[in-house]
Amino acid sequence: MKASQLRDKSDSELIEQERDLREELFNLRFQHSTGQLENTMAIVRVKKDIARVKTLLRERTLGGEGKPEASDVPTDS
Repeated sequence: MKASQLRDKSDSELIEQERDLREELFNLRFQHSTGQLENTMAIVRVKKDIARVKTLLRERTLGGEGKPEASDVPTDS
């Protein structure tokens, strides 16, 4: 799934999407452990999709603050 497709969804839809992806990942891992999984790349694809959803939710939580600037990063001195 592309990030542009995810950006069009609401927060509740993204949370539901993450729940569905986690369930799919569980099923894929179960198939892999029993030797029934033919396409092992499906596990990698689902993990990346979960990461995309979580990243987008986190971006929305932060409110578009983005990356901190160099002056905003605390130093140890």
